[in-house]
Amino acid sequence: MLSKSRTISSYLHSHTATLTSHANPEIHLQIKPISSLKVVWRKDSKLDQTIENDKPYKLCARVVKEVLNEPGQKIPLRYLEKRRERLRLRTKATTFIGKNPGLFEVYYDRIKPKTEKVQFLRVSDRLREFLEEEKRINVENEGLIVSKLCKLLMMAKNKVVSADKLVDVKREFGFPNDFMVNLVPKYSQYFRLVGGSGEGKSFLELVDWNPEFAKSVIERRAEEESCLTGIRVRPNFDYKLPQGFVLKKEMREWVRDWMEMDYISPYEDVSKLDQASPEMEKRTVGVFHELLSLSLLKRMPVPILGKFCDEYRFSNAFPNVFTRHSGLFYVSQKGGIKTAVLREAYKDDQLIDRDPLLQIKDKFVKLLEEGWRESTQQLRLQREEVKGMAVRNEE
Repeated sequence: MLSKSRTISSYLHSHTATLTSHANPEIHLQIKPISSLKVVWRKDSKLDQTIENDKPYKLCARVVKEVLNEPGQKIPLRYLEKRRERLRLRTKATTFIGKNPGLFEVYYDRIKPKTEKVQFLRVSDRLREFLEEEKRINVENEGLIVSKLCKLLMMAKNKVVSADKLVDVKREFGFPNDFMVNLVPKYSQYFRLVGGSGEGKSFLELVDWNPEFAKSVIERRAEEESCLTGIRVRPNFDYKLPQGFVLKKEMREWVRDWMEMDYISPYEDVSKLDQASPEMEKRTVGVFHELLSLSLLKRMPVPILGKFCDEYRFSNAFPNVFTRHSGLFYVSQKGGIKTAVLREAYKDDQLIDRDPLLQIKDKFVKLLEEGWRESTQQLRLQREEVKGMAVRNEE
């Protein structure tokens, strides 16, 4: 027992943890204290680019969401113009609509009776077709969505997560907009809403533990390799540093010893683990790996992950985990927001570990790109017409 005058942190600074290797119990691994390890952040242009590539689609998705949330799914154009700053819309609303002709229809109507008609926006037929297709894809992948939701609860302390927090991350994991209203009651064998009404007072609780859901991506991968080779494969992380990235000797040795430690499943009960121990670090990395693996794009903003510190037992210094384990994660700082990226899911700037629910994004991108081509073609025709008029006037 440590005295009150001496904190766990100071104890770790003066001691080296001794751990036993799973592969050989006779080998004792000397793990240096986590608090003494520092890794300099290094830019990864290719992973930064994948975030940059998504900006136009995210902007369009925000504007579409704004219109869909309006009564009757229609909005006066001037109202949208007033919300430009909140929507992070850099151009005028009219310019945005002109560049994205596949999203909305412009028509005239009255805001109030006996007032002059003004321009309104409403969902286009093409966007409505996409929304129907989105519903179909969600229904087809309902089992996947249920398993993701169960896994988020199974990793959590007490198997309970704030309903508001889950709604906040629905797009990160590909949950339908109405999942809390329609999906959760439908699967009462897994989920139960508890608590009262009001912000922060409602929680989603796990009812039944499904052992099949309690296998992490790492564990499933080891099982698959064991089946293919006929040799038992230990679950462990796929640690690959990016090209040109070199760790200092002390850090290389720490990573080597840390990788030799037993893998700790994110679904195991770790309530008795010391928060500052190397074992807890192993478990924390496992949770982040699993959360990013469950996400649609295998990446999530660090502030969003930070909302779940209590549920998943993350320390206040949890962002350091991503830079400390640069062979597993990358922290992009694009757009002024830190985003944790799972390295193994990408090849250069391309996502190779694709979630079935990404079909929805693919179809939305196709809709946008069709509109962009139309806009470019229309602009080209207008320029040709102006040029032709100028020639005729000279004649």
